[in-house]
Amino acid sequence: MSVKNNPTIQEKTIQLDELVAWFDSDDFELEKALDKFAEAEKLAEEIEHDLAALKNNIEIVKAKFNEAL
Repeated sequence: MSVKNNPTIQEKTIQLDELVAWFDSDDFELEKALDKFAEAEKLAEEIEHDLAALKNNIEIVKAKFNEAL
């Protein structure tokens, strides 16, 4: 995955999936679990925020479209 200043929702979701998979992997270390969990939680919150913003934009476009009819 390329490093961007503003990753897409899809890229964030892939990153979150990778973090979640780490907990079931052979690389799991209890000492790192809290940091990984905090990282995953932050990423999940960002995804929720991005989805809410996207939903809001869709509602605005729908309202403008309905007004044009």
